[in-house]
Amino acid sequence: MTYNINNKGYYGDFGGAFIPEMLYPNVEELRQKYLNVMSEPSFEKEFNQLLKDYVGRPSPLYFAKRLSEKYNTKIYLKREDLNHTGAHKINNTIGQILMAKRLGKTRIIAETGAGQHGVATATVCALIGLECIVYMGEIDIARQAPNVARMKMLGATVVPATSGSKTLKDATNEAIRDWINNPVDTHYIIGSVVGPHPYPDMVARFQSVVSKEIQEQLQAREGIAKPDYIVACVGGGSNAAGAYYHFLDDTEVKLIAVEAAGHGVDSGESAATSVLGKEGIIHGSKTLLMQTKDGQITEPYSISAGLDYPGVGPMHAHLYKTGRAEFIAITDDQAMTAGLELCKLEGIIPAIESAHALAIFEQKEFKPNDIVVVSLSGRGDKDLDTYIKHFGL
Repeated sequence: MTYNINNKGYYGDFGGAFIPEMLYPNVEELRQKYLNVMSEPSFEKEFNQLLKDYVGRPSPLYFAKRLSEKYNTKIYLKREDLNHTGAHKINNTIGQILMAKRLGKTRIIAETGAGQHGVATATVCALIGLECIVYMGEIDIARQAPNVARMKMLGATVVPATSGSKTLKDATNEAIRDWINNPVDTHYIIGSVVGPHPYPDMVARFQSVVSKEIQEQLQAREGIAKPDYIVACVGGGSNAAGAYYHFLDDTEVKLIAVEAAGHGVDSGESAATSVLGKEGIIHGSKTLLMQTKDGQITEPYSISAGLDYPGVGPMHAHLYKTGRAEFIAITDDQAMTAGLELCKLEGIIPAIESAHALAIFEQKEFKPNDIVVVSLSGRGDKDLDTYIKHFGL
């Protein structure tokens, strides 16, 4: 059995391209060309050069000594927080802006929740010199003000989404509407492994640099190219897809996906899609999503703006359904406590998204010799206000 995508754009039962007719030419153009473009030597050279000189890759694989001592296991942190712009998102936006350039697009649109993808998109648009419009929920604009300021400084236009829950789902809806209205000159840089095929696969491939580096760095550090566990938080799931990618079919490597339980899985205020979701279609792909009995999407909730998405990418839906990945739901309080613990034990302030992944060490026991790699997907300066309010700092 393979856990990778098949040639029809599906991971098992999940994936596909369920799109309005108006979008078909855009998505089809991308589908026909993305793999050829990505395999061009000139594309690979430019992508890798920018990852090295602009993003600052490879990101370190850091042995967290004090955290490891506390939980009596070997914990390595893949330091995506040290990338330019402060998260893993830049790996994908660099890839997609180079793709857009080769497809002759002159205008870029994006959606963003926590603002990290918006900042990463605005950054690469400034780098290449393309127009950038970022859709962001009104609520997220309020709670992620520093990232909104960054996007504007980088020359992007930030458009508030004022419908629905005024968060990531609604920003995505607005971006798709824009794309339908501007089909010829516009490329939509989707920020996660969601959306119609080929987006989930393309984004996973751009993020797969993370798992490739983990292999090389572990080989150098431990003399073995694979860990026992890889742990990552999952909203849409791009950092997890990147961290898992080269290990998907190696079942000796156990995968742990950490979702946001919000106030609790049964509280009515949660984003734990694997527990609460049913099969359905959102933003152009068939996946697991939170919905009412009559198929209306329910509003997700998490203290973390990057995890309150009502679905997961189709790769993760497949990993869940097949049992390839273990899904664990972590509450707001558990995540915030784990985030503060990393600050005090290792001197690293993590994004609240990443703090969800760190919280599993209180939930699950590992053996002393287990090598556990945690994707530290982003840094916490964007979340300082939330940390301050939560802990009364």
